[in-house]
Amino acid sequence: MTGLTVGILSIVVFLILLFLDVPVHVGMMLCGVVFSIFLVRTPKSAITFLSEAFFSSFTSYTTSVMPMFLLMGSLAAESRLGDDLFDCFAAVIGHRKGGLASATMVACAVFGAICGSAAATTALMSRVAYPQMKKYNYKDTLSCGGISAGSALSILIPPSMSLIMYGLTAEASISKLLMGGILTGIVLLVVFVVVIKIWTVIDPQVAPASRKCTGKERWQAVRQGGIIEILIVFALSMGGMFAGWFTPTEAGVVGVAGMFIVSLIFKRFSFKVLWNSVIDTLIMSGMMYVMMVGATCFGKLFTISGIPTAIGNLAANAHLSSFGIIMMITLVYLILGCFIDSVPLVLLMTPIFLPVVQMAGFDAIWFGCYVVVVIELGSVTPPVGMACYTCAGIVRDVPVTRIFKGAIPFDIGFVVMCILLALFPGIATWLPNLVMG
Repeated sequence: MTGLTVGILSIVVFLILLFLDVPVHVGMMLCGVVFSIFLVRTPKSAITFLSEAFFSSFTSYTTSVMPMFLLMGSLAAESRLGDDLFDCFAAVIGHRKGGLASATMVACAVFGAICGSAAATTALMSRVAYPQMKKYNYKDTLSCGGISAGSALSILIPPSMSLIMYGLTAEASISKLLMGGILTGIVLLVVFVVVIKIWTVIDPQVAPASRKCTGKERWQAVRQGGIIEILIVFALSMGGMFAGWFTPTEAGVVGVAGMFIVSLIFKRFSFKVLWNSVIDTLIMSGMMYVMMVGATCFGKLFTISGIPTAIGNLAANAHLSSFGIIMMITLVYLILGCFIDSVPLVLLMTPIFLPVVQMAGFDAIWFGCYVVVVIELGSVTPPVGMACYTCAGIVRDVPVTRIFKGAIPFDIGFVVMCILLALFPGIATWLPNLVMG
């Protein structure tokens, strides 16, 4: 068999394993090692792929950035700071039509800035924001669809695990990627707020206005919500990294220390909180490390099979424009994003498509932000939108079909964001180029 045939067959087998509920990392390791035997001819060389992948993933200083930011997010979640965040934004803008839904979006973005986990954001907002919106007679389609889309938005806001994993796989600057994610995330947040406003104009009953808080109540909510302290932690951690004071790993340590201090200030810290945060971080870190091992094995198989080169040649021979190449890649990411979570999908597909994109003249930082937006779109798209199913698992009185229905307007918002990124790539690259050159 030719290398290309082996590569295509490995993808088919991997997808079959995926539909058989075999864990993603196990499927990638098995396919990477087993199919490499057909190309390198000796089992010993193929197994070396696995051992080298383990060694490089678990001993690299660069990958130590993950546990630090995960611990920062776990501390925020366990100390229940996210609960107060929603109350803060609800008090400030909740009196407007669709205000609670907009407050949910802003809270998702801010919590994403201290967490970086879509699953944690979905769980928090489903538990905190949904009961409040139900109390004020919001329709389930808007409340649950908004929570699902908002949790997907949090994947983009630094410290984004998807952008970090993309940077590690693509060997791109993590600092530049996280900086690119800031403006991209803000623009996407604005797009979602506009979607909510348009929805409330079309159907005024979808989101009735809630009680308007006084100025004193708003200030009290801001103080109790800890938004000022959290923004200071974010500014120290991310700002210090962007200014060159810290490496990404050191920025994560600063963020953990800052979140620890904030939890002490608000009297939310206990040894139980610390213990649960550490255990949660260890579990999530272990999952991400083994996914990196599997993706490294699979990526090496793709490289020696010649699939990236074949895709590049196919695009060249088909005389596809740069726009056509991006549309082809977008379609692949969108389809797979309906079935595979963001981090393993980034790890899996980056080695295949990044060389093709760079040959077409696209910037690696822009492509990382664009890919994450497309994957977010897949996470709220049927048949297996991960964010919608996570929300349905927590909000048990709303069927998942209604959640998918509510996500449709936000799907349009994601498409608009993809178009904006394609037309104005500076959304993702302007800030990194301005600050870091």
